[in-house]
Amino acid sequence: MSEPNYTQRQRQLRNLVVMALADGSIGGREVAFLADRCVELGLGQAELQSALEFGLGDDAALELPADEATREELLADLIVMMAADGVLAETEKRLFALAAAHMNIVGDRLQQIISSVIADKASSGPKDASS
Repeated sequence: MSEPNYTQRQRQLRNLVVMALADGSIGGREVAFLADRCVELGLGQAELQSALEFGLGDDAALELPADEATREELLADLIVMMAADGVLAETEKRLFALAAAHMNIVGDRLQQIISSVIADKASSGPKDASS
């Protein structure tokens, strides 16, 4: 895979870590989502560790992508990350709103992204440990 795409995937993971830590802590369900997303992105444990270190650092901040498709993918991932622990903290909501505004994804388009994520999660249902 090309280096720019690899860097883009690393940036996506780092953004998720920043969101996970926005409320000041990271729980088990958030860690599980990060680990799953890391695998989906084709990244390994070293990249996850690096992303966690970045998120815990003083310079931690969302790195907003330039292209529209990647921006929308980031917002969808951020929504799932925000909901991973079952609590939508005010700091998470503000970070999400600022990211969406800075990427100029607002109004109907933002609502479509949110609705799409909710529909995807509803159709996949909760994961059942007995399956």
